[in-house]
Amino acid sequence: MSFYGGYRGQLIHWVEEELGLKLEIVKRNDDVKGFEILPWRWIVERTFAWISRNRRMSKDFERLPETTEAWIDLSMFSIMSNRLESLENSKKHSERAA
Repeated sequence: MSFYGGYRGQLIHWVEEELGLKLEIVKRNDDVKGFEILPWRWIVERTFAWISRNRRMSKDFERLPETTEAWIDLSMFSIMSNRLESLENSKKHSERAA
């Protein structure tokens, strides 16, 4: 797992002890002025944007974290099924053209 430099301290130890994962803190280079792309951060931000496109996920309406987790799973399932459908349609189109 990677996080940007805003997360420090006990979080690293908590993640390792409770989740059994190694947390990597990605720090911004202090020498760089202006915008700099941080490794892996754009993937996380893009994924959050895709999930937020689902109307139900645009705000946090749920009372239980388990419900939110289920909606995230459904959002990602919808994204993946749309991609697979698009891939299948493009294969059918290329077979007809050949």
